[in-house]
Amino acid sequence: MTFLNRIRFGFTVAAVAASASLLAVHAQQPDPARGTATQGSDTPSAPSAPQQPGTPPTRQSPSFKAGVELVSLNVTISDSAGRYVTDLQQEDFQVFEDGVLQDVTFFNKTNLPIALGLLLDTSASMESRLPIAQEAAIGFSKKLRPQDLAEVIDFDSRVLILQTFTNKASELEQAIRRTSAGGSTSMYNAIYIALKDLKKVVATNVDEIRRQAIVVLSDGEDTSSLLPFEEVLDLAKRSETAIYAIGLRSNEAATSSNKGFKEAEFVLRQLSQETGGRAFFPTQATELAGIYGQISDELSSQYTVGYTSKNAKRDGVWRRVIVRVNRPNVVPRTKQGYFAPTR
Repeated sequence: MTFLNRIRFGFTVAAVAASASLLAVHAQQPDPARGTATQGSDTPSAPSAPQQPGTPPTRQSPSFKAGVELVSLNVTISDSAGRYVTDLQQEDFQVFEDGVLQDVTFFNKTNLPIALGLLLDTSASMESRLPIAQEAAIGFSKKLRPQDLAEVIDFDSRVLILQTFTNKASELEQAIRRTSAGGSTSMYNAIYIALKDLKKVVATNVDEIRRQAIVVLSDGEDTSSLLPFEEVLDLAKRSETAIYAIGLRSNEAATSSNKGFKEAEFVLRQLSQETGGRAFFPTQATELAGIYGQISDELSSQYTVGYTSKNAKRDGVWRRVIVRVNRPNVVPRTKQGYFAPTR
């Protein structure tokens, strides 16, 4: 059996049944204040919004399926000083699924290409800090390599895909500079769209295997998404995507019991913890460049560890995963588990 027949490039995402009747696919219209937006084929919209005439049906990406499926984990190892540890070998790793030790059969510590969704909150509350946030995001995009792909998604009351996946830093920069502040916050919709877009980045050979990540910047709680948090979290847990969340506090939120931001902080922490990413909560926009730099360094310092589960049941239940390494004073971090296949 070849490698491509064995490896699993992502679990089949179940339909989001509870909200399916509320989501209609429609093309975003160009916004003169922002420039021409790229059409997003999975954009959630209000129940009353009909699908635009002539919109082509969504094309389903091919998936790789086989009787034996590899559970793939992207693992970050850091020491007590927060430095990334990159010299471990396959025999240094132990993987437990629901408490049962698994046999690691795939290991890669090379710097794989990345497919990345870069999400920017442009709600009205971001107006004074948006120029600094733009420069930080542009600096981050310039660190991507020619083999990496990234898209830019702008969200406020609406979600706009300003740039589809590209490896050209100039196109990413132009898209980021087109963002402008106004409206409310629909972060859940934006993450949903980014997860669905990343699912379409399908490898056709070994050289196209990519680690997938979302980097989302927001300064407050979601106030206008149609999708509830629970459904977005479920979709994230069924994906192969690590979510890196940046919750930009205002000075008031940092010094008071700001209920709205506390709820946003909980959401961002849970999304990142469940998917193996990280959450950051700076109080000043000037900290963003350093945070984007940390995320870039982490994405280039990860291991990919794979195993074939000893549990042959195809029951679709959640399976808890724990990774340990045989080196003292280091901390491994990966997603907290996955849903078993159903067929």
